Amino acid sequence: MNQLFEELRGGIYAIWNRRWLALGIAWATCLLGWLVVALIPNTYESETRIFVQLDDVLAEQIGIGAASRARDIDRIRQTLVSSVNLEKVVRSTRIGDGVTSPTEMEAAIEGLTRDIEVVSEGENIFEITAASGRRDLSDSQNAALAQVIAQRMIDIFREENLGGARGDMQDSIEFLNQQLAAREAELAAAEERRLAFETAHPELIGGAQAIANQLNATRAELRAVEADLAAAQSALAGLEGQISSTPRFIVTPGSGGPQASLAQAQAQLAALEARGLTDEHPDMVAARRTVASLREQAQAAGPSGGQLNPAYSTLQSMYVERQSNVQSLQSRAAGLRSEIASITANQALEPGAAAEAQRISRDYDVLREQYDQLLQDREELRLRGQVESERSAVQFEVVDPPTTPRKPAAPNRPLLLLGVLIVGIGAGGGSAYALSKLGSTFATAGQLERSVGLPVIGTISHTLTEAGREIQAKRLRYFAAGLGGLGVMFVVLMGVEFVQRGMVA
Repeated sequence: MNQLFEELRGGIYAIWNRRWLALGIAWATCLLGWLVVALIPNTYESETRIFVQLDDVLAEQIGIGAASRARDIDRIRQTLVSSVNLEKVVRSTRIGDGVTSPTEMEAAIEGLTRDIEVVSEGENIFEITAASGRRDLSDSQNAALAQVIAQRMIDIFREENLGGARGDMQDSIEFLNQQLAAREAELAAAEERRLAFETAHPELIGGAQAIANQLNATRAELRAVEADLAAAQSALAGLEGQISSTPRFIVTPGSGGPQASLAQAQAQLAALEARGLTDEHPDMVAARRTVASLREQAQAAGPSGGQLNPAYSTLQSMYVERQSNVQSLQSRAAGLRSEIASITANQALEPGAAAEAQRISRDYDVLREQYDQLLQDREELRLRGQVESERSAVQFEVVDPPTTPRKPAAPNRPLLLLGVLIVGIGAGGGSAYALSKLGSTFATAGQLERSVGLPVIGTISHTLTEAGREIQAKRLRYFAAGLGGLGVMFVVLMGVEFVQRGMVA
């Protein structure tokens, strides 16, 4: 601790011993620093806040939701500082007075990009900050220019949000009208091609898929007709068996002749069949011959030998009806087979035409779908434009109008002046201390003893005469005046700074 205190005392002595050098360096550093601070132009900022209301019941009903409008406003916020908008600001303010070439315009836009900031506060509040710190303008002119820039940004925001959106809506509707006209012409041409192809190939209407569907439907119908035909033929065969086993005439009691003999012979034949005799059995052969002979006799004799059997007449009528049904089904089945053969032949003989029919039908369907979608989009966009024009979904309001700033936002000149003073004093003291380390003198006996490694017997004090003390006091007054002058200079500069601020206000 004693060694540290001794080093501190030695450093203070070294600086005091070279105090004039330290004072000169401090003055030079402060003057140079204060000059640099004085050359930094003041930057004035003008702030404004705007409120944007995104809620509207009718807009929600047609699809203009708050999220959609929020995206639109966010897009406007991002494009607000675009080169096109900043060029409008340059040309409408005094920034563009000295701009005569594209290069100068680009430089002005680049500088303005750094001076303008748009920040979103919450969902509906936007803060616009415009700064101006041009060297060729005075403080009051920079303050006024910052206010003008902020006002122009509000105007551009309003134009982009209200008028610009409506202009974009009209351009979009015009573009959709052009697309609809082009699609309508293509659709008409495709419809003409389809009609011409269908006229030339009526059997291929609908393309290969339609032909395949038609073929499948015809085959299914043929299978149904064949099933009905088989059932009708089976019923007809059964009816024939019933007719063959039913006598045409019946014999009433008391009647005789061939009809009675025929009925008796048929009864005997039925009894033999019931016994299970085969057709080759002699009794069966004899019975059949007897029945055939008596049938010829009964037919020759006519109905005089008996009455007509009602059951036979009914079965005969049913037979005629079912036979007609079978013939109708056979004709229908033959027609369907012919149709299937024709469709199959068309598929086999004209595959290219079928593919062409499918392509024409597909192109027409695609164009029709595109046309309907574009038509729907245009009507929705037109309705949306009418709602935005007559019942705007955005309410725009300036919450804090841009005002002329009264004090500079940058730089913090008082703090910089104080910093330069502290740096100047530190530079002077540090230089004096560094020079003391480069020399061969020692401030204390302990430093000398540690340096040479030998004990120090004693030290001799510096004794001044009366004249020497007067000279020393005079020099001390001069040093104090120089150091005080540095402080006075700092106070004067601070006063000038506040006076300039008051002049702007």
